[in-house]
Amino acid sequence: MELARGSTKRTQYLRAKSTRTQPRLDMERAIIYTEIYKKYMGVKPPVILRAMAFKRFMETRTLYFGDRELIVGEKGKSPQSAPTFPDLCCHTLEDLDIMSKRQYISFKVSDDDKAVHTSEIIPFWAEKSMRHKILSDMTPDWHKAYKAGVFTEFMEQRAPGHTVADDKMYHNGFLDFKARIEKHIEQLDYLNDSDAVEKRDQLEAMVIACDAIILLGKRYAEMAESKAAAEHDPQRKSELLAIAANCRVVPSHKPETFAQALQMYWFVHLGVTTELNTWDAFSPGKLDQYLYPFYQHDVAKGILTRESAQELLECLWIKFNNQPAPPKVGVTLKESATYTDFANINTGGLNPNTGESGVNDVSFLILDVMDEMKLLQPSSNVQINRETPSAFIKRACEISRKGWGQPAFYNTEELIQELMNAGKSYEDALYGGSSGCVETGCAGKEAYILTGYFNLPKVLELTLSNGYDFETKEQVGIKILENGQTFESFDALFDGYKRQLQYLIDIKIEGNQIIEKRFAKQMQAPFLSIIVDDCIESGKDYNNGGARYNTRYIQGVGIGTIADSLSAIKFNVFDKQHFSLQKLMTALDHNFEGYEMLHKRVLKHTPKYGNDNDYADNLMQQAFQLFYDAVTNRPTACGGVYRIDMLPTTCHVYFGSVTRASANGRKAYIPLPDGISPEKGADINGPTAVIKSASKMDHAITGGTLLNQKFAPNAVAGEKGLDLLSAFVRSYFLLGGHHIQFNIIDRALLIEAQKDPEAYSNLIVRVAGYSDHFNNLEKALQDEIIYRTEHQAF
Repeated sequence: MELARGSTKRTQYLRAKSTRTQPRLDMERAIIYTEIYKKYMGVKPPVILRAMAFKRFMETRTLYFGDRELIVGEKGKSPQSAPTFPDLCCHTLEDLDIMSKRQYISFKVSDDDKAVHTSEIIPFWAEKSMRHKILSDMTPDWHKAYKAGVFTEFMEQRAPGHTVADDKMYHNGFLDFKARIEKHIEQLDYLNDSDAVEKRDQLEAMVIACDAIILLGKRYAEMAESKAAAEHDPQRKSELLAIAANCRVVPSHKPETFAQALQMYWFVHLGVTTELNTWDAFSPGKLDQYLYPFYQHDVAKGILTRESAQELLECLWIKFNNQPAPPKVGVTLKESATYTDFANINTGGLNPNTGESGVNDVSFLILDVMDEMKLLQPSSNVQINRETPSAFIKRACEISRKGWGQPAFYNTEELIQELMNAGKSYEDALYGGSSGCVETGCAGKEAYILTGYFNLPKVLELTLSNGYDFETKEQVGIKILENGQTFESFDALFDGYKRQLQYLIDIKIEGNQIIEKRFAKQMQAPFLSIIVDDCIESGKDYNNGGARYNTRYIQGVGIGTIADSLSAIKFNVFDKQHFSLQKLMTALDHNFEGYEMLHKRVLKHTPKYGNDNDYADNLMQQAFQLFYDAVTNRPTACGGVYRIDMLPTTCHVYFGSVTRASANGRKAYIPLPDGISPEKGADINGPTAVIKSASKMDHAITGGTLLNQKFAPNAVAGEKGLDLLSAFVRSYFLLGGHHIQFNIIDRALLIEAQKDPEAYSNLIVRVAGYSDHFNNLEKALQDEIIYRTEHQAF
């Protein structure tokens, strides 16, 4: 049994409640939004309608106020309750049954909720939801590629996300934001600006959204005062009055204290994540740097101690953990099969105001909170740079080697260079950070929206099969060869792969353009637009290109598999002529059964990515460059550009399940490697060889790359092990790596946990860009983690 976690009795109690509560669906938002849409749809402009529904929800929704809480507010009626978003995705009754009954990532649904959903929600939203419109809009070629597992589509059940806060909410209350917006309304030029009416609607919607969040704060202040009046315990009465006082200040006005700053962020978080079910959740950015002035002020005034600040932060951690990711089904679940909603806290890095190290007392406090709470949410990372104090990175490594996958490590210098390469100013790039898994953007200034994963090994499979998908029995790709032709050289095959990749990327982006326009015109986010530069100034919505920077991403998956497969073909077929391409293709058709010698040769005696072997690594670079060239800098529908990320969440398992045997020896339907990690078992020259191979990719021209490494605990034991792990992280970053994270756990323990899950109910592992309970993972993903290469030494 796990020991009670939390530095005080209060946070131990709240944490236990958070972790022991079964997630469930909450229909209240769906009911309220349906009521407003029925009354005003077609009467009010879409963006005004969005704001009216948001305000109605904030002024009438059920408020949750838990015992012993110091920070208030939940997305639903209680902790672990997940609102539904029928305006985006109207799930069927069958979907609800699946969610309620499935073994992993289930959401309980009451009979009453099913009845309401059947009688009120489905009849109105079934053909009005964004999901229905998106799937109806897509071409037959898109549907074939989607069905075959060439790519996924993020917006099929979620809204554009990956947005990070900057510090403006700590310097402005929403009355200040409202005054700014109203000033811009007054300055509209209807004579010379043909978009003035649209801008007016957008800005008026933002005013309504300001009023909505202010109402929420006032309602919580009144509730706290009412509870205080009825409270007999003097300490709790004092706490309730303090909460009421905080909610009288924020979000209407800027915060003045550490507690108010935390409550301000949390109100904004709830606003963003209930307005739309953003993928992924809103994130607080450089929280340590934003909170530090409040911490200094309150400690100096004697109204805060380090211990009370830690308790408040632990309360915030619990609030994050109370919010499961919005429920999903089908492919959308498979690409992100977790309760984690990827709120990601950036710690350390550089101070954007000075360019010096951003590490401060709150940075170390956040590390202590992370270590103490050991919660799946929020995800926590540390930004490391040349200015980072050794004590900070060693403390982060000390926590990491405890084996539950947090924190992740990011390279500040590379991250800033990424943003500048993408056209950001240096001043804005200093506000850069990560959200979701490893994605990089300018906090408070950018809409950097992920659109879906892309299965790189599947493209090679379709190249070899002349575009025909044997799984769906359909012509998914283009025919490259005619009349029984074969690829006579590796260059010819690689050119065929390039053509196939470009064709399928075009299909994906064509669909993205349609989806982006739909969100811009029908699914605006006026509340989120308030806190992202320059939506107010431009009078344009976050989902309509209003942010200062607008970027759309496609995430490449399986670079290790594609690199090794190309290596196997080039090395064995064309360079050494060990066997013909036709024989290899026949072996792949038979999943290598009856071709054991050929399988052994491609699996064990061929150059592999992850070993600092230039033969294989050069092919990785070429495959990466093709993907980069096919996507990067293509225009989006609303004035932005496309870029690439290299990350999988859990999509490497799904993509593996729809991908037949690969030329590198990978058997059919086995998960692909995660992120830019080597294929399982391919990296045989130790961890330093892995980071040298991985660093040959140009990370700074992406929007983020994910590298997982797994160590046996004895490899990092003691003070020497801590020094080695710290030096290993710094070495990778000096080589230009973007991100690295660790599973530090014995394989034998994972195998035992798989056999006896009840005995290991609290075991947490690093999956991809997030950590999760081992028991919450389906067996294929558990196996994938178990059989990652486990390094015994550096």
